[in-house]
Amino acid sequence: MSKRTQEASIFAVRTTSGQEQNAAELVENRVRANKFGVLSILVADNLPGYIFLEATGPHVAEEAIAGIKHVRSKVPGRVPYSEIEKYLVNKPIIEELDIGSLVEVTGGPFKGMRARITKVNKVKHEATLELLEATFNLPITVSADYLKLVEKAAGKEGEEGT
Repeated sequence: MSKRTQEASIFAVRTTSGQEQNAAELVENRVRANKFGVLSILVADNLPGYIFLEATGPHVAEEAIAGIKHVRSKVPGRVPYSEIEKYLVNKPIIEELDIGSLVEVTGGPFKGMRARITKVNKVKHEATLELLEATFNLPITVSADYLKLVEKAAGKEGEEGT
């Protein structure tokens, strides 16, 4: 029977924040060397302090992480697939943006500044912003690739270009 046909569960593992990738690589090396029943390892960029192991059982996950540097502990219980699905599917940032949302500009002359979205054009893949840190209110239009969502709007408003 192959590993993929066995029943596998997902387990969360606490790590030192900022060391998720290193911990995952160390666990991967141990799994390859000892042929544990770990089928996959997930490091989510937007979830610091955790990695996920898809393993054939909790004892397998415990053996795989025992004594590994930067690994703190296995979180008790299994993680439902629905909980990690959002980390597996990478949605375009434009789909997350709504009028009234708070964003941070990640590139260009306004890099590092926070702004509130006044208009979203999904067709052109851009958003019009009002910079919060500017001395006067000047709307700017920026590509959605240069935006990072900080806080979603309280109520979803209408969008342009959908």
